[in-house]
Amino acid sequence: MPVSQAMLESLQQVLQDSKLRQLCSLYKELDTDECAAFLQLLAQEFNVDHENVERLAQSFVDNKNKGEIFVVTCEEKLRKALTPQYHWLFSQIGRLEGGVKFLVDMRSQILAEIETHDKEDTSIYYLRALNSALKELLALWFSVGFLNLERVTWQSSCDMLQKVSDYEAVHPMRNWTDLKRRVGQYRRCFVFTHSSMPREPIVVLHTALTNEISKSIQGIVVQRVHSDTDVSGSMSGYEEDPRKITTAIFYSITSTQKGLQGIELGNYLIKRVVRQLQVEFPQMTQFSSLSPIPGFSQWLLQKITAVEKTPDLGNDLLAATEIAEIEALLPVVPGVDGPLANQTQNIWQKLRKTISTNSWVVNEKLSQKLETPLMRLCARYLYSEKHRGFALDSVANFHSRNGAVMWRLNWKADLSPRGLTNSCGIMVNYRYYLEQTEDNSARYLDEKFIKASPQIVQLARQQTQSSLSVTSNDEANTTGNDSPQI
Repeated sequence: MPVSQAMLESLQQVLQDSKLRQLCSLYKELDTDECAAFLQLLAQEFNVDHENVERLAQSFVDNKNKGEIFVVTCEEKLRKALTPQYHWLFSQIGRLEGGVKFLVDMRSQILAEIETHDKEDTSIYYLRALNSALKELLALWFSVGFLNLERVTWQSSCDMLQKVSDYEAVHPMRNWTDLKRRVGQYRRCFVFTHSSMPREPIVVLHTALTNEISKSIQGIVVQRVHSDTDVSGSMSGYEEDPRKITTAIFYSITSTQKGLQGIELGNYLIKRVVRQLQVEFPQMTQFSSLSPIPGFSQWLLQKITAVEKTPDLGNDLLAATEIAEIEALLPVVPGVDGPLANQTQNIWQKLRKTISTNSWVVNEKLSQKLETPLMRLCARYLYSEKHRGFALDSVANFHSRNGAVMWRLNWKADLSPRGLTNSCGIMVNYRYYLEQTEDNSARYLDEKFIKASPQIVQLARQQTQSSLSVTSNDEANTTGNDSPQI
């Protein structure tokens, strides 16, 4: 019997006999193709009864003059008819022990299945409806009032510590020593957990306790020798001195469950952590992230590739003087340099090769010449490049939605292979002025306005002769509270 038919009969039996556990067990045993077949079946066969909806809608239109009681009754019938049958199934599974985790994992598989379909494929619309219904339920169950804030320490359970290490996506941990440092002195690791998913971190936030806003991730995740006043690195073996702690640096936040994608949790975790830290350290006055810029290098390489095809676009990236200075320092690239090479195209090919291989970072003179244009282009990417009006960069969008200020770009802030490959080693601070976050968030969501410091704005607005002017944010960003200057 085909898998889809067998699953259909099993699902019908579930709806009749409520044998939910058997269905969940059967689903977990499916391979990738069988899982896809079941999700398609669930999305299409247990969707809305369209004929019933049409009949009720026609009845409503034909009889809406019969009075208020009839209208309200008909609307309620329509509401129930418009609720897909699988909504009931999800609700019932959610009541089982382990059922919520099962549904979170199922949604991650639904999202993966959606990615495999073309937009013209009719079945994708059924899958999207299935995803939407499950997302609404999960958003309700994972609302902030149902989440528990926990601090993870070296004394926490081994499985919790292991999961915190395994889930770390921003700055991966190499060993248990790394993990011990990140939950130790002058560090705080907080997680959101849910009663239906015990000992499972939903969102993880790593925080460094310092006396200044950090410019580099190396001082946070790499152990160093410390002076009496240095609290930027690990303090293993030292007692914390609260008098030296004035600043919280949020340097890594990770949502661990793909099935909760699109459900806002990180914002609430940051706010809860801020309140808790203020209680623990009343003298703490500064809250900032030290954030990666995951899409910058890819965006930049795409721009350089476009210039290779259309050299006139080059002035949109680099000034003529910058091109000449950088060209003189670029290494010879086999297969690119040669007597017959197009010199203009040659420059951009070598620059793309140099950036894509991260080889520029070991050439001090070239690194110095690249600093100004790369910082300018990075500011443009963060502040001016948009997707549907919002920040193109996902991290910038996240912090702007939270109401943070795009505060400072930091050169050579992450020299790890990952940091160089993703953002040419540049990182950015998003500053949380607590009294401004609500207004900043509302303005970003309503007007798509990014609140930024003078450093960011001026860098983004620096123009070469043929560049387009930046008009996406208004002049209000040229002043700010305690913002860094160029």
